[in-house]
Amino acid sequence: MAETWIILGASSSMARALVRRLAARGDGVILAGRELADLERDAADARVRGAAVAETIRFDARDPACLAPILARAEACEGTVSAAVFVGSMPPQAEIDADPGLIGGVVTDSFTGPARVLQGLAPIIEARGAGTVIGVGSVAGDRGRIGNYVYGAAKAAFATYLSGLRNRLGRAGGHVLTVKPGFTDTAMTWGIEGMFLVASPDKVADDILSALEKQRNVIYTPVFWMGIMGIIRLIPERVFKKLSV
Repeated sequence: MAETWIILGASSSMARALVRRLAARGDGVILAGRELADLERDAADARVRGAAVAETIRFDARDPACLAPILARAEACEGTVSAAVFVGSMPPQAEIDADPGLIGGVVTDSFTGPARVLQGLAPIIEARGAGTVIGVGSVAGDRGRIGNYVYGAAKAAFATYLSGLRNRLGRAGGHVLTVKPGFTDTAMTWGIEGMFLVASPDKVADDILSALEKQRNVIYTPVFWMGIMGIIRLIPERVFKKLSV
């Protein structure tokens, strides 16, 4: 059965790496994002690599008007409709501390905007009895840190949403994979000091595909972040609040 993926935030480096792999196995891809000129080039590349369908569509997490065209395009797809979410924004915490008005944008980009689309796609997946949702969160959502606690809070909310969606779609033949990358070499992390054990977007994409084959529910990528975050979660709050991790 044909499978078409709607990729939200398709211009991110992690999304591009995954799209190349989906195209190579003959899946269809609909690249959704704000920079349509860039996405057109990525769609052309996907067609060369073998994508059954490679199109673009506008998506801005802060613009609810984007929802209807995306859902209409999903309804028109033949076969299985799946989705992958790579959307998010992380302004420096110091800027948010100085201007709390920025919080709404971070939450919309990282949680409510993507969730609004997935909420619309859920009935389509249920009706067809198949389909996968890949939600890219972050290890930052596992525990609030002084350096990015607003972004971490938004990703924590997104992870909880994905957990509930997994419960819902699993009853109808769908599947939801939550992905928690550690530090990854992307435009979002460019210039941030103190990063270590930085992974490549290709590594993240390979881990995602491996997890899909195994029908995993939640993964950390690279996998050693599962151990790191396990330790961080165990640190008592009275100690943790004094650390700068």
